[in-house]
Amino acid sequence: MNKKSALITLTVSCFVIIFCLPLAYSEPLPSFKLYDPGKEVVVDYGKYGEFENIGTEKYKYKIKDREGLAAAVGEGIFPNSKSVCEDPVFKKYQEKKKLTGSHWSYVNTADYQANFYRWAIAAEEPGVKQFYTAVALENAGHIEHAIKAYYAVVIHFPKSVGKTYWGTPWYVAPASLDRILFLTRKYSELGLKLVDAKVEIKNRYDDNISNDIFIVNPGKLIKGDSQDVIDAPLDLGKLKVIEEKKFGENITLVKYENGHWQMRVDGRPFMIKGIAYQPSKIGQSPDIGTLEDWSKADDNQNGKIDAPYDSWVDKNRNNIQEGGEPAVGDFQLMKDLGVNVVRVYHHTFTANKKIFQQLYKDYGIRVMIGDFLGMYAVGSKAPWYPGTNYSDPQQQSNMLESVMQMISNYKDEPCVLMWVLGNETNYGIANNADEEPEAYYHFVNEVAKKIKEIDPNHPIAVCNGDIHFLDIFAENCPDVDIFGSNSYRGKHGFGYYNFWLPIKEVADRPTVITEYGCSAYGHKYSREYAENFQAEYLVNNWRGIEINSAGQGAGIAIGGVLFEFVDEWWKAGAPPGYPDIIQNVIPNVGGPFVDGWYYEEWFGITSQGDGTDSPYMRQLRKAYFELQKFWRQAE
Repeated sequence: MNKKSALITLTVSCFVIIFCLPLAYSEPLPSFKLYDPGKEVVVDYGKYGEFENIGTEKYKYKIKDREGLAAAVGEGIFPNSKSVCEDPVFKKYQEKKKLTGSHWSYVNTADYQANFYRWAIAAEEPGVKQFYTAVALENAGHIEHAIKAYYAVVIHFPKSVGKTYWGTPWYVAPASLDRILFLTRKYSELGLKLVDAKVEIKNRYDDNISNDIFIVNPGKLIKGDSQDVIDAPLDLGKLKVIEEKKFGENITLVKYENGHWQMRVDGRPFMIKGIAYQPSKIGQSPDIGTLEDWSKADDNQNGKIDAPYDSWVDKNRNNIQEGGEPAVGDFQLMKDLGVNVVRVYHHTFTANKKIFQQLYKDYGIRVMIGDFLGMYAVGSKAPWYPGTNYSDPQQQSNMLESVMQMISNYKDEPCVLMWVLGNETNYGIANNADEEPEAYYHFVNEVAKKIKEIDPNHPIAVCNGDIHFLDIFAENCPDVDIFGSNSYRGKHGFGYYNFWLPIKEVADRPTVITEYGCSAYGHKYSREYAENFQAEYLVNNWRGIEINSAGQGAGIAIGGVLFEFVDEWWKAGAPPGYPDIIQNVIPNVGGPFVDGWYYEEWFGITSQGDGTDSPYMRQLRKAYFELQKFWRQAE
């Protein structure tokens, strides 16, 4: 992955809107007491108003008893606009001018009470306002009140649309449903459960909100026993298999009668516990043409490839290799972690095929091998500007030639799990896929058909940017076996209502998250706090994949690829005329992370320490050990 691909990957698919550096402390402040928690934990909306046209595009909730509903929900929740202003602490915050400036500056501060007050009085689109009020409550630990606030979005503002950092639509009601689902599962002891809710948005997969049609059923929040909150996984052995796609003797995609998909390898269920592996020596950068192919690098000239075999773990993080810290190698560290797949982004960038043969033979780790298919103008031989044109016959021929080179070189290798076409190419970086998506996805399918003519033994995946143009993909790519998505949606996972369910209903494919990740740095936050946040984020993302695999949730997830194994110090740019010599902590763009920003050089679950022994030194972050618990538990 090059610098520009990393930038787009880590920005476009995030769904939170954050513009300013946070007013952050080194650690969050203690929680606060609610002035008015409301009279009802589970609000009986039918008592205070009327629902009309549930399950249709004409849905509406009409309030009949506004005063009663305000008393039931409590402060900060629509239509209660009075209680916050009466809160004595709110008045003190105002007197001390703690609530000044843009409300967007109060998304990620460590003063949760200030965040809550500022958003409760914000002049903002009402659904967005209610959502971020709920976020502040959730962060402060007021989980029941936060759930009520998220549910108020669905009841009152189901057609609310915000904007991402990049100006693309963000649908607030499905996001709120996903937060409710996450919190009721995480805090199952509350006994709260959301049933029968759904907000379907037709025509949502482009950037034009004027053609969106909202089909709304707010469902119900109910309270019962904690053991009833989480549905038990289905017994797949009792479900009929209605479709099998076999690829050679080893790989099968199975579809059950309930629409769930499962990948099987060697006759057994196989979840992709993947990782992006691109070790780079500090001081090298593609920006100045010095980034070497890691699969061939042997700087110490000992006859072994450096990072895969000679890396060592700095256990006490003192940046000195001492006794008890021998070379172990990244391949062994990945095996110990529980990795079973490595993603190769573009086949010509890591050209040592033997290294992948050894990775599989000696460590049992397979590879997903990709071709950029014209993204960043790679393979098409087009200039960067205007970039790849997916309707140009000569460029199509050039890209197909590149793909066929990949297939010819790797099709008989036991290490190969699948082919991956593109890398969030639909975002249109140095190509016209965002302007002519039909032409792009049609070409993807033509390439898939050509691949199958010479290699029927491996499934084919597309790597999409989130679910943008999902409907056009589904219509134009019947020969693509797996939907892949680079998705960075926050510490709550990807979202059943806002991600997995739309893919199941529109595309009906087994789905792999081709990238997910989180930086391990936050402005003004301690290293320990930021690394704890990264660990929580990645574990929640993995759990979101697991609970939407066959037998659970949407039932279409077949795994995910974590971005990434080790920090790359060139990602945020090098000083003019000279490569990076320090790890960059300048925020790149807004995103759903600890302080609201991406730090592209900090996405590894291992670091290179202070960089004095690159590319060999590894400091294992907390996320490494937390993911290890999940990835190794089934072995």
